[in-house]
Amino acid sequence: MRIREAAEVTQPPLASQKAPSGSRGAARNVGEEMNALQSAGMAELEGLEFGKSDFVLLDEVTMEQFMDNLKLRFEKGRIYTYIGEVVVSVNPYRQMDIYGKDAIDAYRGRELYENPPHLYAVSDAAYKAMKRRAKDTCIVISGESGAGKTEASKYIMQYIAAITNPSQREEVESVKNVLLKSNCVLEAFGNAKTNRNDNSSRFGKYMDINFNFNGDPTGGHINNYLLEKSRVVQQQEGERNFHSFYQLLRGGSEEILKSLHLENDPALYTYTREGAAAATSNNDRSNHKAVMSALEVIGFSKEEIRSIYQILAAILLLGNVEFGSDGESVQVLGQDTVDHISELTATDPECVTKGLLYRTVATGGGEVIEKGHTEKDACFGRDAFAKALYERLFGWIVSRINGIIEVKNYNPVLHGKNTVIGVLDIYGFEIFDNNSFEQFCINYCNEKLQQLFIELILQQEQQEYQREGITWQHIDYFNNQIIVDLVEQQHKGILSILDEACLTVGNVTDTVCLDSMDTKLAQHPHYTSRKLSPTDKTMDFQKHFRIRHYAGDVTYSVEGFLDKNKDLLFQDFKRLMYNSADPVLKEMWPDGQLSITEVTKRPLTAATLFKNSIVALVDKLACKEPYYVRCIKPNEMKSPVLFDDARCQHQVAYLGLLENVMVRRAGFAYRQQYPRFLQRYKMTCEYTWPNHLMATDREAVEAIITQHGFQGDVAYGHTKLFVRTPRTLFTLEQERATLIPILVLFLQKVWRGALARLRCRRMRAIYAIMGCYKRYKVKAHFWEVERRFAGVRTMPDYGKSVEWPAPPAALAQFHNITTMLHRRWWARQIVKNIPPSDMLEVRAKVAALSSLSGERKDWGIGRAWERDYLSNARDCPQTSSAFIRVSKELKSKDGYGQVVFSGFCRKVNRFNKSTDRALLVTDKYVYKLEPKKQYKVLKRLPLDSFTALSVTSGTDQMVALHTVSEDDVLLCLQQGELSPNQDRVGELVGALVDHFTRIRKGLLPVKVCCSVLQLHMRGKPKNVTVETKPGQTAADFKKSRDGFVLLVPDK
Repeated sequence: MRIREAAEVTQPPLASQKAPSGSRGAARNVGEEMNALQSAGMAELEGLEFGKSDFVLLDEVTMEQFMDNLKLRFEKGRIYTYIGEVVVSVNPYRQMDIYGKDAIDAYRGRELYENPPHLYAVSDAAYKAMKRRAKDTCIVISGESGAGKTEASKYIMQYIAAITNPSQREEVESVKNVLLKSNCVLEAFGNAKTNRNDNSSRFGKYMDINFNFNGDPTGGHINNYLLEKSRVVQQQEGERNFHSFYQLLRGGSEEILKSLHLENDPALYTYTREGAAAATSNNDRSNHKAVMSALEVIGFSKEEIRSIYQILAAILLLGNVEFGSDGESVQVLGQDTVDHISELTATDPECVTKGLLYRTVATGGGEVIEKGHTEKDACFGRDAFAKALYERLFGWIVSRINGIIEVKNYNPVLHGKNTVIGVLDIYGFEIFDNNSFEQFCINYCNEKLQQLFIELILQQEQQEYQREGITWQHIDYFNNQIIVDLVEQQHKGILSILDEACLTVGNVTDTVCLDSMDTKLAQHPHYTSRKLSPTDKTMDFQKHFRIRHYAGDVTYSVEGFLDKNKDLLFQDFKRLMYNSADPVLKEMWPDGQLSITEVTKRPLTAATLFKNSIVALVDKLACKEPYYVRCIKPNEMKSPVLFDDARCQHQVAYLGLLENVMVRRAGFAYRQQYPRFLQRYKMTCEYTWPNHLMATDREAVEAIITQHGFQGDVAYGHTKLFVRTPRTLFTLEQERATLIPILVLFLQKVWRGALARLRCRRMRAIYAIMGCYKRYKVKAHFWEVERRFAGVRTMPDYGKSVEWPAPPAALAQFHNITTMLHRRWWARQIVKNIPPSDMLEVRAKVAALSSLSGERKDWGIGRAWERDYLSNARDCPQTSSAFIRVSKELKSKDGYGQVVFSGFCRKVNRFNKSTDRALLVTDKYVYKLEPKKQYKVLKRLPLDSFTALSVTSGTDQMVALHTVSEDDVLLCLQQGELSPNQDRVGELVGALVDHFTRIRKGLLPVKVCCSVLQLHMRGKPKNVTVETKPGQTAADFKKSRDGFVLLVPDK
């Protein structure tokens, strides 16, 4: 099997068993190999009635046993069989229920032999090798046309898409969708029905899928090889043109077809007429819808999709262009078709006609002349133009997809290593009744791929055993290098002869080229012709030559070889398309911008371009770790039950599968360099963990093998260890997988301890710095407070205007306390300077300030409070003497100590009428007096009977004195002559509250009402509101439905 530079696996085996012992050296006998592989879990996966799941398990490696096993498995519905890690796939020609989600889950992350053979197993192995070892891998799918290569590539892509991006990241899902949908588009434009395959790839495709370090796809790139463009204008009997034409004609809506000047009948068009009646399993209508949807998902704009189908329509109409000749000149028959082509390609109709009928030629002196075509030349130019249009369209679609899925803004430093899985789906070996230039190139490509397989699987494998000193019995195999040299050797190969003929000036025909090949290759054992073998009547003189390919003899018709190799297209068509108003068409023809007089380098021939691309492909595959899917076609009838023994045996022979089995049985499954093997498995041996003290790494590896008892299942090379069976490696991997969590926990413990200690040291340093900084901030705050308040004792306002510095968080509470202390000290300094005679007024104002809580706008704080206004001659000059006399009588009679407040008021009486009265509040009683009757006492209430006091928040002078008996007193204070606009409500509130607090040691609640003042009169609730009335001269009460309204003048 292919040289494995690493032997990592990701899943433990099904069971832990010691590998069986065996001889070291040459090939082991069949019985021992059978037991070893059975113990590895390969044979018991399927019963014996299904045959051997791996050809390595055959009792004898003979063609007869190989074919019997292959046929049995095909008949039992087992289409996949292993040769080690190579998957042999037989086309079942029917749908099989082995590709669903359950199958994907069964193979995800499992080892190659833990499940029955399947494409998913080799896909997972390639993915694991890429992800675990950061190694580029590729899956090479080979086989002849109709063997199932295209379907295999699709299943591989579906599996890779299904097992990646478990976190469902949107950008990764977008890449996966584009990669999957690109298959649908490329099949439509690059596949066609042939006599051997209803969905034959008529181009080669190699897709690189890029993955990030997480194993999620980040982009990709598609390379296409040698589109069979001759199929556009001509197909063999029973075959069809490319699917895209039939999908458009049969799946396009009437509206779209009408806009493209088409009808839904392929028989109406020359280029699709041959395949119009061909039976096929493809549903063109549903496939057209799928392609349209895929183009949108990939990211093609509506304008681009429209341009694609316009080009297809133009090609179909080109095929219907006919020419007629009057003996002197050639004309186009049917100008309508040309007009439609002009419209679809966004070009001038006259230019289209001119391009079809004339060829512009530049003479040596720089003169430009127009040379008219003959009818034959016009047909040749038309068909060449149609082929070139389709080829450029296909190439543009591939490049457009690449532009969408390519990895953008990739930086290895930031994003890690970008690994790749390549999937090669390329045309298989072809032998038709009429084999032309395309079949020659296709079969040359298959020779190159077979050579790569031989080098990697057979040749390099045996050479490495010899190089490493491993005892080995050489196995013979056919090396097809001689056939590859026949085709591509410099100066002697067929490609060189073709190129030389194309470069020769003069009338060089295909027959002349054939004669040249016969002369130069006459002695080559794999080349012959009718001239070299006159008795072979299966070939014609001056027409056929035959190559003995690895897959069989193929007779080629030399007719058209030179024209197809030259790939001639008149410059007039290139300039016509470059000057198109359609930006998509213009982008496809950049070479059309050259002037006719510009001298350009002779372009490479089609064969040389193809050879260079195939050589580059083989180099690209050789630098990756390959996994192989070898496809076999069971019969030519596309029958799900028929197994053509001779046909299949021929394929097995030329694919070299029997030699592959021999090398696999006699060889070693895995090999690894000593240092890398030691690095991976040293933790499984006490003598090598964590580091060994032996002289060489080889001795350390021997210690690991000896401790596990695998001495009989390995061989020691000069630089590598060779392991014969997978079970040995599985067992090592299982033990390693058991130890890894322990080691990880140990490393985590050590690392977390180191992190914790580092974190602790940092925290200590942080707290030390924080402590010092906090102390500094506290001291700095103290210093700033001391500086700002140093002279407050001598300041006029005792520091009230000094702004306090913002305190640190630690001193927030201290700051509040110190500011409060300073305010109290400031208040003390202010109070200390107040005369004792003013203290009563100050206390009353403080009480009013506290009670009203800033809810009343103006309450007289800015003026002197007289309290006893009725005895003040300035306020009541006419009645003050009478009041003084009455107050002395009441004082001697009732024994009160002092007058708390007195003044005129407007009061509501018991009849709900408002009258003018005098109010006298003493420290014992509250008196209601009649000022018009010498201050006669109308009512006396004990001061203790009052429980609360209500005022409004406005400028009115209304006050409600609440009593215990719910017979409250409602009044409105009136101003005297001392100051007509004085507010005396605050003075009354302050005087009463101060008296209750200081003298009676109790509280007198004060309620400030914003809208409605509530009270009780004779036990009934009343509501009092305040209204402004224009023309009102003095405040007065008016009865309302639920109480009273105080009408105040409009100021």
